[in-house]
Amino acid sequence: MYMPVSIIIFEDNDQLRNSLAVLLNSGDEYKVIGDYSNVLNAVSIVRRDEPDVVIMDIDMPGKSGIDGVAEIKEARPQTAIIMYTMFEDDEKLFNSLCAGANGYILKKTSPHKLFEAIREVTEGGAPMSPTIAKRVLQSFEIKSTAREYNLTSREKEILQLLIKGYSVKLIAAGLNMAFDTARTHLRNIYRKLHVNCGKEAIAKVLKEKII
Repeated sequence: MYMPVSIIIFEDNDQLRNSLAVLLNSGDEYKVIGDYSNVLNAVSIVRRDEPDVVIMDIDMPGKSGIDGVAEIKEARPQTAIIMYTMFEDDEKLFNSLCAGANGYILKKTSPHKLFEAIREVTEGGAPMSPTIAKRVLQSFEIKSTAREYNLTSREKEILQLLIKGYSVKLIAAGLNMAFDTARTHLRNIYRKLHVNCGKEAIAKVLKEKII
């Protein structure tokens, strides 16, 4: 039996949120199973309802959508998250991607593009509005290689999980290693990349295309 893609919307603009819910529920392909004006209870909501896709605004009361992304990805990594926002600046873009967002769509794009983005993200893609994709590509202009930083194969594996939004605990579990071992690897990675934390490491990897 065919099951529609289940979706939860986090958007503080009531009119837009309601319009999106009506639009997405108009066919058989998607089903909005919840819509909320903030992400304060996002983790418990996502754990309870297990959506396939979350559509996430950035600027919301009480807590940023970017923080919501990181929390949702830690609680339920298999839920795909599309940022749906008016912000085009690099900082919010990269912070969203670093937190684990799977796509980044601007609100000024047509609803048809949002439908396409949801379809793409459920197939494992990373949908982005054209101007956003261009910014990401521009950030890769500075080329580098993992060899220049002397990263080991294991360290590159850990970096790939870090970029996906995995916590130290999830990295350890995913690679079948002790928590302290994973933490030691991360400290070594930060030292080799000349950064102080995971966020800086992710930003450097993305900007320099290290792996």
